[in-house]
Amino acid sequence: MTVTIEKQGTVAIVTLNRPETKNAITTEMRGQLYGGFEQIALDGDIRAVILTGAGGDFCSGMDVTGMGRGGVIGSMDRMYTLNRIARAIQTLKKPTIAAVPGICVGVGFSYALACDIVLAAEKAKFAAIFRNIALAPDGGLVWHLRQLLGVQKAKELVFSGRIVRADEAVSMGLAYEKVADDALMARAMELAESFAAGPTIAMGLAKRQFDLAWNSGFEQYLDMEATMQPIASRTEDHEEGLKAFREKRKPVFKGE
Repeated sequence: MTVTIEKQGTVAIVTLNRPETKNAITTEMRGQLYGGFEQIALDGDIRAVILTGAGGDFCSGMDVTGMGRGGVIGSMDRMYTLNRIARAIQTLKKPTIAAVPGICVGVGFSYALACDIVLAAEKAKFAAIFRNIALAPDGGLVWHLRQLLGVQKAKELVFSGRIVRADEAVSMGLAYEKVADDALMARAMELAESFAAGPTIAMGLAKRQFDLAWNSGFEQYLDMEATMQPIASRTEDHEEGLKAFREKRKPVFKGE
């Protein structure tokens, strides 16, 4: 399999696994990656996800050997599959962490930013390299860059295609934290397990609130927010949280 999924307790580790190509994404991988996230969405035992790459790199973007074939229809099909992966990652109602060990460029950069948290190893390198093959960004990259950086800084990265290393990525807000290369997965698992121990339904609703906050006016946002809290208030985790508060102990959430 060129995309592997490993379950460690309540955490799923999704690994892009073509290290000989720095995990460049093929047609086969697109199907596996989308199917994997759809499977995770329906698996109630999984409460947090780590997305990473094998062999010391995250992803070198699309495998260029398949580009330029099939005319306009082929290109439209490729865009559909690429973007549905971005949507599956972005809208997953569980916390997601991108653990980036090295190269993270092209649509790989897009998929990393679709995660909730990005951890950058010391050797991590991010770039919007689409200009190098005369393409515009895909996988939702510009949407994320504009949200994280503002218009001018986002345009500079897209227009230049330059490499952003770990320290700059953290200072710009593209990554949450720089981590020693040999500690990357341990740190990702530490975060993932802490998120997985939380109230999964409420955290999924909070994720949706972040999306709504970006796309809505304040009044519209408040209206939509008001429909979410009644859902959270009927969960078993909410009852456990109240009980633990009264008993002055740490809550034990089950994601229900």
